[in-house]
Amino acid sequence: MGRLESKKFGVAVGFTVALCYLFCIIIMLTTGEQGTIKFFNSLLHGVDISSIIRMDVPFWETILGLLQTFIIGWLIGFCISVIYNYQLKPK
Repeated sequence: MGRLESKKFGVAVGFTVALCYLFCIIIMLTTGEQGTIKFFNSLLHGVDISSIIRMDVPFWETILGLLQTFIIGWLIGFCISVIYNYQLKPK
């Protein structure tokens, strides 16, 4: 396998985690509070999220969260590719 382009890999990871964030938004909008609690309780192996869930998230906070999630994903993807490329033996 060849070298990874760090910026492109970062963008790919950023978009992937942003899609996960959007999926979370869709779950919250379509299933309501109880459905959201059931979904994430089962996803998190039975951890009860009912005491920490907040359904009244303002639109601006949702957009900010989406942007922050993309940035964190980009940084993680960038770091992974840099570390991966560093480990490759020179040709």
